Amino acid sequence: MNLSTSSKAAAPADAVSAGASRLALLALSVAAFAIGTTEFVIMGLLPEVASDLHVSIPSAGLLVSGYALGVAAGAPLLAALTARMERRNALLLLLGLFILGNALCAVAPNYGVLMVARVVAAFCHGSFFGIGAVVASHIVPRGQAARAIALMFTGLTLANVLGVPFGTFLGQWAGWRSTFGAVTLLGVVAAIAVWRLVPALPGMPSPDMRREIVVLRQPQVLLALAMTVLGFGGVFTVFTYIAPILQQQSHVSVGATGWVLILFGVGTTIGNMVGGRLADWRPMPSLAGVLVVLALVMFAFAWTMHSTIAAIVTVFVWGVFAFATVPPLQMRVVQQASEGPHLASTLNIAAFNLGNAIGAFIGGAMIDLKLGLPSVSIAGAVVTLLGLLVTLASAALERRRASAAAVALAAGA
Repeated sequence: MNLSTSSKAAAPADAVSAGASRLALLALSVAAFAIGTTEFVIMGLLPEVASDLHVSIPSAGLLVSGYALGVAAGAPLLAALTARMERRNALLLLLGLFILGNALCAVAPNYGVLMVARVVAAFCHGSFFGIGAVVASHIVPRGQAARAIALMFTGLTLANVLGVPFGTFLGQWAGWRSTFGAVTLLGVVAAIAVWRLVPALPGMPSPDMRREIVVLRQPQVLLALAMTVLGFGGVFTVFTYIAPILQQQSHVSVGATGWVLILFGVGTTIGNMVGGRLADWRPMPSLAGVLVVLALVMFAFAWTMHSTIAAIVTVFVWGVFAFATVPPLQMRVVQQASEGPHLASTLNIAAFNLGNAIGAFIGGAMIDLKLGLPSVSIAGAVVTLLGLLVTLASAALERRRASAAAVALAAGA
């Protein structure tokens, strides 16, 4: 699949030089790093936030759900509001919203204000990654679209390697509000990078929102979005509560939790790059295989979390397969919505976060029901298996349609 052809009216990819495209992808990665840090860092600070604001761990976990639902709600709204804007200007507007939301997080005096601030910060998320994915696929040579998207999402995975662990260290040392203050400054750096390095693309037409909405009626597009919700939702069923799992079950100290998150982040970076290459090769078989292994790893984690060494190894492997799903899931939606990729790409980011919200809620429910932290990992595996079933159903429908088309072609001949 060649994502660079997803918009037939788009300017040719070679209108942007190789050097300029690399710098643009770097800028998009910096912004993705900032956004990924604020999304994920709350997991490492969940005990500190819960203690400081005098709420339970599951209640603090709802800050993850609140952010994710903010993404899901903001994605279509911001996509519509920015539809007629030049793409770089739209990205800058979204980053301004990100900076505002995180500044509010840094000064939030109570749980309610923090929840609202998280939602404000989240509103930019879906549209930024949706627009960014289309821009990334537009500015690279044909056949490199999935790798370009993967490079942009490298910023997201590096957020797990560097942003989340060091944000966790900072929050444990200077208070969790200091982490959001640092993320606010990071957002400013990201905005400057996008302004300076992402080229203006006046030849890239604004999306026709009426045509884009019509595309969403297609069963395969809806199945692709469901694949994202469930396939990735299982990851956040567990990851939302990774700090209490490591500290209470794996006997990892509070100070060492950040180092384990670094290892998880290394795994996600490897998985993201591998997933990009697999998506350019054989996307659906690769995705199905990755989901199978991902579910097995989370099932195993229910037992390996009781051993410090085994838990750490499992967390690394889990990170690899968790983020190997991201490029093929994003590419699948753009592929199936090739006549209207902008809104579909944005909604797929919303689908990732809807899965995050559902996963965080399911994990919290397991804890509230007193089923124990190992049950959280088992629940995550079950959610991922549901995503696998949707993936297999989508592939089967694709095969049936291809067979029907072949029969019709043979009959016509």
